[in-house]
Amino acid sequence: MSIKVIFQTARCITFEIQDGSIFESQKEREIYVNGKFYKKTNRVINSIYDLKPDTRYEILVKDQEEESMASVKTDHEFVTLNVRDFGAKGDGIQDDTHFIQAAILCCPKESRVLIPAGTYKITSLFLRDDLRLELAEGAVLSAETDRTKFPVLKGLIDSYDEKEEYNLGTWEGNPLDCFSGIIMGINVSRVTIYGQGMIDGNASFENWWKDHKVKNIAFRPRMIFLNHCSDVTVQGIRVQNSPSWNIHPYFSDHLRFLDMSVINPKVSPNTDGLDPESCHDVEITGVYFSVGDDCIAVKSGKIYMGRKYKRPCQDLTIRQCCMRDGHGSLTIGSEMAGGVRNLTVKDCLFLHTDRGLRIKTRRGRGKDAVLDEIIFENIRMDHVMTPFVVNCFYYCDPDGHTDYVQTKEALPVDERTPEIRNLAFRDIEATNCHVAAAYLYGLPEQKIGQVQMERIHVTYAEDAQMGLPAMMDGLGEMNYTGIYANNIENLILEDVKIEGQHGPAVIVENIDNFVEK
Repeated sequence: MSIKVIFQTARCITFEIQDGSIFESQKEREIYVNGKFYKKTNRVINSIYDLKPDTRYEILVKDQEEESMASVKTDHEFVTLNVRDFGAKGDGIQDDTHFIQAAILCCPKESRVLIPAGTYKITSLFLRDDLRLELAEGAVLSAETDRTKFPVLKGLIDSYDEKEEYNLGTWEGNPLDCFSGIIMGINVSRVTIYGQGMIDGNASFENWWKDHKVKNIAFRPRMIFLNHCSDVTVQGIRVQNSPSWNIHPYFSDHLRFLDMSVINPKVSPNTDGLDPESCHDVEITGVYFSVGDDCIAVKSGKIYMGRKYKRPCQDLTIRQCCMRDGHGSLTIGSEMAGGVRNLTVKDCLFLHTDRGLRIKTRRGRGKDAVLDEIIFENIRMDHVMTPFVVNCFYYCDPDGHTDYVQTKEALPVDERTPEIRNLAFRDIEATNCHVAAAYLYGLPEQKIGQVQMERIHVTYAEDAQMGLPAMMDGLGEMNYTGIYANNIENLILEDVKIEGQHGPAVIVENIDNFVEK
């Protein structure tokens, strides 16, 4: 066992207990700070709060068998601005938006805006450069649900000379009008949002989730929306009951999401947990997700934004996370017209999701919609319906059921044809599965380049159910027949074990090179 500090501010520290565990350890350990007991934990990623600036701290983690220590000095802090001093009441009645916003705008560099315990009724809060915003234990930012009180972000605004455009709003991969987020960042840098508090969107089927597919003034807001931002860290807080996607980084770089909780009811519509879109250098570590849609969905525009800006989502690391309930634990697409490159998902736990590792694309996404260097390793799944799904016939959008999108005959490769190059799945254990172990279906005219599966162990539930492994036309229910693979150039299976299947362990069609070891 060892300790590694992975994040710090003037007031908190986040560290990792490195013992080979995934998300949680079987051991309960004690944490001491400068010799004083702090708490017990079985989590791999942990945080310590209420520290003093410019102070050296010794962190000790121990159990009955071993112990480990780390030393760290907290950052400098100039001043703290308490939102109560600006007029915020935190009584859940007064609209505290303007008072908190005033504190944010007044905060100098290397300083903190503190939101102490209380319930603060707000609409949208806009971030600024060089901000440290702390939600203390017991602090709740409670969002308004009256949509007429939210600013509208226009999808596209023409420049004065009509040669360029300014994109503010977005909805499901297209530049469309949307409401501002509860926490809103536009072109800001060097921001930290942290603490033990909560942001509650208060969404329900009585407000934001009612007629959720209908645009009403504008499309629904996110809880945290980061548009063209850089060097942003969100740590510790809980985000819940979002009107739509919970956290949406958009055309942003150098982002970290650490030791958080993202919670929505399983039946809530479009409440993805965290959707980085056309972002570079993103780390998601130690986050617990339980949502009504995909836990994490990696995107890069539907068609227009991907083709115009050609900005892939790339250099992402997702680790030590727990994904529970949603449609997909980790999804790529289907809005991925700019491509997704260099994505690593490792040391994660997937529980009770419909699909584990899910890739969805389709004809029309375009030649820039390239998926490459996608790696999944050291993952544990339990009660996941279908652990691995790659679907190149995803039937989204108004034309999703047309012959062009859905035909299984080879069409000419042109500027509309997406491409999947290299996928690797290693050291994965999936128990209590249903439907199929893996369903991998590429385009006949643009086959998946390579799929490599090593040290994969899948077992089915005793009461395993039939079902549809992927959302595509012409696909009947499957009865847990193991791995089905179609239209792949190179398929490599090494030490792949599937137990409890009714049909063949492996079915392959249109595979140029198939190696099974």
